[in-house]
Amino acid sequence: MYREDGMRGPKTIRAGAIAAIVALAAIAPARAACEVKFGALGPLSGPAAQWGLAVKGAAEFVAAEENAAGGLQVGQEKCRVTVTAFDAKYNAEGAAAGANYFVSQGVRFVIGPVGSPEMTGVKPIAARNNLLVMGDSFAKNAIGPQWPLVFHSGPGPSGWAPSIVDVAKQTYGIKSVVIVAPNDQGGTDIASVDAEAYRRHGVEPAEEYYQRGTSNFAAIAARIIARNPDAVDTASSPPGDAGVIVKQLRQAGYKGVLGRLGGSGTEEIARVAGGMDVLQNFYWYENVVVDERLKALGERYRQLVGAERPENTLFYPFVAATRMVTKAIAKAGTATDTKAVAAALRTLPVDDPDFGQGLWIGQDFYGINQELSFPFGIGLIVDGKPRPIAKHEAATGK
Repeated sequence: MYREDGMRGPKTIRAGAIAAIVALAAIAPARAACEVKFGALGPLSGPAAQWGLAVKGAAEFVAAEENAAGGLQVGQEKCRVTVTAFDAKYNAEGAAAGANYFVSQGVRFVIGPVGSPEMTGVKPIAARNNLLVMGDSFAKNAIGPQWPLVFHSGPGPSGWAPSIVDVAKQTYGIKSVVIVAPNDQGGTDIASVDAEAYRRHGVEPAEEYYQRGTSNFAAIAARIIARNPDAVDTASSPPGDAGVIVKQLRQAGYKGVLGRLGGSGTEEIARVAGGMDVLQNFYWYENVVVDERLKALGERYRQLVGAERPENTLFYPFVAATRMVTKAIAKAGTATDTKAVAAALRTLPVDDPDFGQGLWIGQDFYGINQELSFPFGIGLIVDGKPRPIAKHEAATGK
């Protein structure tokens, strides 16, 4: 019935409301069930925050891509992709806390972590709860047959360090190097692999380690200068730490070559140290060469996410790695059975619309072929003048 003013009467309102509630009740469970939950795990604070923010940004960007296209195809459904971020604080305890939190939130797929201490913390919990992890640790045991659900977003120094050492030796004529890194697995594993790469190329290495959280490196700088090496390599030290090390070395009078066979972050190192002219002669590993396609990717990030892309170039390979996981979910047709998704992921060709073709590697070094490898870059600053990043073919792991 209608009231005289043309409005619906109480009985009609109640009937309409009940019908609407019934309709919503029928729709809501389908929407709730059709959600793919990603966890972004990495340091979001402290000297390594650039890396964690890059991981978070990559996961959020890929989620935005999928959602803008109507959702991720999982079986017969189009599912919304969501991202929950957790600050692992670049230590094992933080990563373990993050993994447990993800489990409590129903997250099945973890993008990150970045550092070796974080990977150490996350792997046992991931194994107990069948979480699929796409991380980026450079630890010697970052991945392995005992962790079949743990994948590597990019090669560690075993893949690319020899090529960069060869270029550094030819460019600067170095014959000796001191490698500086934290005194935990995130430092010692990488420094020892780097040292072997130097040794194989006729460069005599020495190693210096510091307690993570150190803010004054004057004592280490003094010991390094006493050794009088041709080069100092900050390896996997977080960019903030590496910038302070470089600054204090230069302030103490060191005039030799600087290098970085570890994670990306040259711009941040230069900023903390006091500028590119402080670096003077510097060589480093760059996980990608930012060409026109990747610049365009940055613009798409701005359009989809509504913010500037993360500064650190670790963002780019994590975009490719996260896309590989979404493709595997679609191929497996499930967002809950991570073993099926892992099996699908292993069969996928390494191919990305922005990065091109890559390889699955890792068997020779880790005992399992679950490491993504795309072309990487070699950076050089010579006499204070940056050279264009040189693109190197994808590491084969051989």
